[in-house]
Amino acid sequence: MSTKPIIAFVGMTHLGINYLAASAEKGFRVIGFDIEKKKILKLNKRQFEFSEPGLINAVKNNSNKISFESDFNQLSKCKIIYICPDVTTNSFGKSNVKILKNLIKKVIKKINNNSILIILSQVKPGFVRSIQINHVRLYYQVETLIFGNALERALNPERIIVGSQNKKKKINKEYLNYLSKFKCPIIHMNYESAELAKISINVLLASSITTTNILASACENVSADWNDIVPALRSDERIGKKAYLKPGLGISGGNLERDLHSIQDILKKNIQHKKTIESFKKSSKYMRSWIYRILINRIIANKNRVFNLGIFGLSYKENTTSIKNSPSIFLLEKLKDFKKVKSYVYDPKVKLKKSYRNCSQVFDMKKLIQKCNILIFLTPWHEFKKVNNYKNLIRKKRTVIVDPLRLTQFHDFKKDKYFTIGR
Repeated sequence: MSTKPIIAFVGMTHLGINYLAASAEKGFRVIGFDIEKKKILKLNKRQFEFSEPGLINAVKNNSNKISFESDFNQLSKCKIIYICPDVTTNSFGKSNVKILKNLIKKVIKKINNNSILIILSQVKPGFVRSIQINHVRLYYQVETLIFGNALERALNPERIIVGSQNKKKKINKEYLNYLSKFKCPIIHMNYESAELAKISINVLLASSITTTNILASACENVSADWNDIVPALRSDERIGKKAYLKPGLGISGGNLERDLHSIQDILKKNIQHKKTIESFKKSSKYMRSWIYRILINRIIANKNRVFNLGIFGLSYKENTTSIKNSPSIFLLEKLKDFKKVKSYVYDPKVKLKKSYRNCSQVFDMKKLIQKCNILIFLTPWHEFKKVNNYKNLIRKKRTVIVDPLRLTQFHDFKKDKYFTIGR
């Protein structure tokens, strides 16, 4: 009876740790590697830099299968090696792959001749084929994690997309046996197709988000309600039950922005198609300022009194501590020099690391409600549903509700007291 191979995950960021935990859950012995010794010490104490549902329990429940190392010489005992640091992006969505390239070179020097190397970090077409190693043992696997639901998606993927040197040749047997434990279809293609598949997924999602926001905005001009329209769209099999049909405040988090930048770069001289992608970016920026426009044009206007603004949520989405491109941070930046606005923020997980003029963080929901005459709901944390218990107090105070994602049950308030997207 053959023993299961030891799986290595190199790069202990959000991506690597979630796939490591999922592999341990599937019964494999796993080792997490990182060049930062302080990070490894924290991980061995089960201290994580981010929050993800189920992750801590998955690591604790599989402690006998999981270890963390900064000594890359230990890679020689691993048969399957994933390189998986998160690839950072700048403010324009451009990826910085310098750290990834250096890590790959370091790993190649330490692995044995029978090891299989898999790039899990997101890269542009052509990157994997440029790696200096025998391509027979080199693969690219598309990751499709979502912040706030990463472990679940790592454990139960809809499908696994694998890129290899030549799609006509069979995937390595041990690698294939490992992938089979995830009990989903495996789609095999060449490197470049797999690299572009990841970008294609995110560009199509970005187009859905953009189109939804445009149509929801149209509702506001013709007395229609987007929430009434959504069931009609989901029931159309060409659109589907899981389509991105929820209006929002632009594209946040960084991943979709990165792929919009990447596809523009790939299109190169195709000006017309590049303009289409650019329109997605412009639409996202426009929607990100939706709350600011509501505040300035319809609530604060030319009134001279001081407004106390209560912001519910700092992270860009629920179940994560990431604030990259967060609508809340965008709003705080826009309002920091507005003298007649004082902002108070509340988030169950995120603490403000940067100070903003006329802004304070509070840690009690009721105090925020009592203190503020405008409440803005930005992150759909489950905890925020408790605000409905204070509906009578909010009505009595004549508080204005800005609820773009319809997180509250205050939609029966008068039009000048309740603002949302798509109605």
